[in-house]
Amino acid sequence: MPTSRTPDASAESAAARPAGGVQSLERAFDLLERMADAGGEVGLSELSATSGLPLPTIHRLMRTLVACGYVRQQPNRRYALGPRLIRLGESASRLLGTWARPHLARLVEATGETANMALLDGDEVVYVAQVPSKHSMRMFTEVGRRVLPHSTGVGKALLAGAPPEEVRALLARTGMPAATARTLTTPEAFLGALEEVRRLGYAVDDNEQEVGVRCLAVPVPDSPTAAAISISGPAGRVTEEAVTTIVPVLQQVAEELSAELAASGQPG
Repeated sequence: MPTSRTPDASAESAAARPAGGVQSLERAFDLLERMADAGGEVGLSELSATSGLPLPTIHRLMRTLVACGYVRQQPNRRYALGPRLIRLGESASRLLGTWARPHLARLVEATGETANMALLDGDEVVYVAQVPSKHSMRMFTEVGRRVLPHSTGVGKALLAGAPPEEVRALLARTGMPAATARTLTTPEAFLGALEEVRRLGYAVDDNEQEVGVRCLAVPVPDSPTAAAISISGPAGRVTEEAVTTIVPVLQQVAEELSAELAASGQPG
């Protein structure tokens, strides 16, 4: 889930800005991220309070973002993230999947099972990359497929760090339909599963999305957007005994992918 920004973050970023950085650009992107943290819609006074920037500066930046289509002004005078960001997000998601594929291929080689990468997009989980197992009996999830978080291992991994009240609000919006007899269908059960994820360091989908299929998932630490990787396979292969060998590989690959994403975000 997004990390809240402190009011002095703009000053900190200005201090850390490399030579040649453009302050107005940094401030504009900071405001966009603050809007995302706030759920996508804010008022100017809220942005001023959280960013520490004066209202005239924020108003000038928001006018520019509105003119470019990255922000829109609502009838209630509040500002919302604009439709042009969707194309950027879709392109970035595809690129993220491209970066992930070599890491997922390592997972397949090490575990023998299908490897996936998923993001949290709004209230849904979307799969952005997959490398299939070489077994004739294997799991296949179409890239671009969207599922509800409560019935998947990646969903649990993605939400494990979220405050309980945010998780409850999400579940209230999506509902908790049962995909199988094993699906968790109450907020209490799901919150209990998230506590287990935090304790163990990994998530399990035990026949909850599809009968006969088990998945193991871990979050990608420090990802710029909430991301998780997983392996999935027949329950007869992804056994309790196999967990002890698969999970360390998952965690190592997640750390390596995190490092690559961090490096890609550094100025050249």
